[in-house]
Amino acid sequence: MLQINLLPVREVRKRFETRQIVLQQLLVLILTGAAIGAFHARLSSRIERTQGRIHQMEKDIAQFKPQIEQVEGFKKKKKELEKKIDVIESLDRARRGPVRILAELSDRIPDRVWLTNLETNGSQVKLAGESLDNELVAIFVRNLGESKYFADVDLEGTKLAKQKKGLNLVHFDMKATLLGPKGEPAPGATPPAARRGKPAQKRG
Repeated sequence: MLQINLLPVREVRKRFETRQIVLQQLLVLILTGAAIGAFHARLSSRIERTQGRIHQMEKDIAQFKPQIEQVEGFKKKKKELEKKIDVIESLDRARRGPVRILAELSDRIPDRVWLTNLETNGSQVKLAGESLDNELVAIFVRNLGESKYFADVDLEGTKLAKQKKGLNLVHFDMKATLLGPKGEPAPGATPPAARRGKPAQKRG
C-alpha cells in the first residue's frame, strides 16, 4: 500500500495562512496610518488657515486702531460737551425762573389786586396779597390756573384785612406748582383780556 507523507504540505499551508494574516494586518496598519495621516494633514491645513485669518484680523485691528481710538475720543468729547450744555441750560433755567414767575404773575394779576409776599420752595409757590373784594381774588385764581407755567392753583383762604386809606381790603393766601418751561411766550405778548379779567397792575 502506497503511503504519502502530508506533513510538508500542511506546514506549507500553515506558513501560507500565517503569511496571509500578517499581510492583512500589515495592510490594515498601512490603511489606518494613511487615514490618520490624511486626517492630520487636513487638520493641520485648517489650523494653518485659521491662524492665517487670525493673523489677518490682528493686522486689520492694528491698522484701524488709530481710527477706533479717534472715534472713542470723539464720543468722550461729545459726552463732555453734553454735560456742559446740560449745566448751561440748568443755569439758564435757574436764571430765567424768577423773571418768568414775576412776568407771568404781572400778566395774570387783575387790577386792584396786590401781592404782598411770594415764596418759592422748589416747584412750590406760595402767594399772599390783598384785593378790594373776593371776586377779584377769584379772577386771579382762575387766570393763574390757565397759565402754562402754573398748576394745582389753590386758594387757601381769604379774610378781611385792616383798612387802608379808608378801603376795606381782603387778604388772601394761595399756593401753586411751578411747571417746567414749555416754551417762552413771544416778546411783548400779553394774554387776552378775557383770561386776565382786567389790566395788570404792578405791585406798589
